[in-house]
Amino acid sequence: MNILLSLLLFILGPMPENTIFDFNKNSNISSWRVVDDVVMGGRSSGNFGLSKEGHSVFSGKVSLENNGGFSSVRHTFNRREVDPNNKVVLRVKGDGKKYQFRVKHDTDDAHSYITIFQTSGDWETIELTLKDLYPSFRGRTLDIPNFDHDAIEELTFLIANKKTQEFKLLIDKIELKQ
Repeated sequence: MNILLSLLLFILGPMPENTIFDFNKNSNISSWRVVDDVVMGGRSSGNFGLSKEGHSVFSGKVSLENNGGFSSVRHTFNRREVDPNNKVVLRVKGDGKKYQFRVKHDTDDAHSYITIFQTSGDWETIELTLKDLYPSFRGRTLDIPNFDHDAIEELTFLIANKKTQEFKLLIDKIELKQ
């Protein structure tokens, strides 16, 4: 078997590892965790699970009570080599609301690199270029360069639109594109 695999890799070249996460009915989502503003005393509540069709569902309610205002779901994974010119391709179906997409170069970093995307209510493919993600910490833009690293270890979807609202974001697939 190893000889056959080696021969295929020699003939075809190495296969690119472009998929970060492809959700299906059997997906192990234990590496995903919800982080809400309750960590700071807020009252928002997010949930994350799989639909019967096999898409992830990030849903809940954002509350502004007790200085709250956000809900997020994070996925930590083994270090993935990237180039700042790479694009992250999201296959999502939102509820017409704006969401943040965030990455961390290193899970120990306090700050994230973020961008905002608008959903339409339909399934759509959204392409985000890593070098366009700007640094942010606790809602403040930092005075350091946009994403310029060679790897990522965490990604986050976050909703924080400065109003009380229910939300629902379906995620089908997250990929890297050169």
